[in-house]
Amino acid sequence: MTRMSLAAALAFACGTALAQGKAADLERGKYLVEGVMACGHCHAARVNGERKPALGLAGGIALPEPTYRAFAPNITPDPETGIGKWSDAELGRAIREGIRPDGSVIGPPMPFDSYRAISDDDLRAIVVYLRAQPAVRNDVPKSVYPEQLKPYGPPLAKVSGPDPRDRIATGKYLVELAHCMGCHTPRDEKGMALKQFTGAGGQLLKRPYGDSLSRNLTPHESGLRDWTQAQFAAALRENVSPQGIKYKPVMPTAAYGTIADADIAAMLAYLRSLPPLPFGGR
Repeated sequence: MTRMSLAAALAFACGTALAQGKAADLERGKYLVEGVMACGHCHAARVNGERKPALGLAGGIALPEPTYRAFAPNITPDPETGIGKWSDAELGRAIREGIRPDGSVIGPPMPFDSYRAISDDDLRAIVVYLRAQPAVRNDVPKSVYPEQLKPYGPPLAKVSGPDPRDRIATGKYLVELAHCMGCHTPRDEKGMALKQFTGAGGQLLKRPYGDSLSRNLTPHESGLRDWTQAQFAAALRENVSPQGIKYKPVMPTAAYGTIADADIAAMLAYLRSLPPLPFGGR
């Protein structure tokens, strides 16, 4: 083989490997953004409350809470109203650490306590997927908070994912990315999570269609102790209780419906490893 043909072969091999790597990132990024992380639950553009797929993740919906008024930002690659001008590193830092390129802090309800666990590999995949989405121009109002927001923690260096052979560690990682505990952990009168009761449920969730209390995700008799994997999967994917009763539409069921069986099994294995806590920690 001549030097020229060897160089061409190496270039082709490198190009093929890069293309395969990007394709894998796109697939993983879609699985996370559209599935496990359910980003569209907040960031999908809606008209009269109905999600408009053609507008993608252009944001704009109001997320009213008792102490602040947030608007889901446009996370499409539009250069003026979205993330089009952000570098990959800036976008990754915004997703995982809640810091914009200008240094300002992104406020709740983005679950940064959970997203700080996103591995470097998954963060890259998420960025690749968001970059591949159509740019949609949608100028979203700024969120309003009663006080200056503080960083969610020190800057992150390398973040590794769980050992895929460790089902409980994998389940914990997926539960973090799905930010389950943001709703399924009770809060005090100031809205702060009672972390000693993580997963015990009992958080009051006020929604336009009515109030509800999040259920207990620990292996207590008031929680998931007697649930089968099929029942847990039905709750996530179909919003149905083991008794066949429809829950109120708080969970992003459409997104969670794409979570793979093996990942659902890992999530349940992790939840079963938690201390059995009574409902609401009481």
